[in-house]
Amino acid sequence: GGAMTDPKGDRSKGPSEQDDPDLFTRIVDSDEKGVYVSGAKAHQTGCINSHWIILMPTIRLTQNDKEYAIVGAIPADVKGLTYICGRQSCDTRVMEGGGDIDLGNAKFGGQEAMMILDRVFIPWDKLFMNGEFEFASMLVERFTCYHRRSYVCKTGLGDVLIGAAATIADYNGVPNVSHIKDKIIEMTHLNETIFAAGIASSHQGHKMKSGVYLNDDMLAQVCKHNVTRFPYEISILAQDIAGGLMVTLPSEKDFRHPEAGPMLKKYLVGRKGVDVENRM
Repeated sequence: GGAMTDPKGDRSKGPSEQDDPDLFTRIVDSDEKGVYVSGAKAHQTGCINSHWIILMPTIRLTQNDKEYAIVGAIPADVKGLTYICGRQSCDTRVMEGGGDIDLGNAKFGGQEAMMILDRVFIPWDKLFMNGEFEFASMLVERFTCYHRRSYVCKTGLGDVLIGAAATIADYNGVPNVSHIKDKIIEMTHLNETIFAAGIASSHQGHKMKSGVYLNDDMLAQVCKHNVTRFPYEISILAQDIAGGLMVTLPSEKDFRHPEAGPMLKKYLVGRKGVDVENRM
């Protein structure tokens, strides 16, 4: 897990200027074996699935911020590390016992968590930056260059959503209606535009002195910018195609109910030959 984002506190102030010094991760102590760090890392996607966490600075640092210029590796279950898992919009469904349809990717779904570090120990051989504040901005720039190009993965999710939208259009009996086809074409255009920027960023990469390749920075930023806009536009189109039922559909538990189930299956039928459960 790449732990870069700090809570930041007052955004107009740097790490050393905050009223609470723990709002950016920092070294609080050291001994002959290593250093001890405290602070927090926010929005950590997939951190609980990770084996190791790499702590990194999140912004440009100055001479006054030397204690915050830290890069180090810690095991994900290290002493002093607490995870507070974030909430997701549909997470209560997992506990309702409704069945597989409502749950989606129930066993292997992701998560975001807040990581609280309380005097977490890092041995010297796992510490890769220790006070070299002048390299913090370069590290952030290079990390984000790789990371923002990696958002090309969102196009895989887009492919699934486009396929689902086309399927529900078929189930509703309108796969050949012109405005439906136009919307699916637009969804595909937006999705492939994200993909194109990510792939172009890699293709335009260059070899650095170390032998490591760095992808094109500008195109990586374009890929990220597209991802902040286009998936939402794709989702709007998908919801438009699916209709209001997508947000008002009763639960799978209701569909299995001996009285409610038959009524729902009668009134939520689509075109002939399509099982209501498939439509659900």
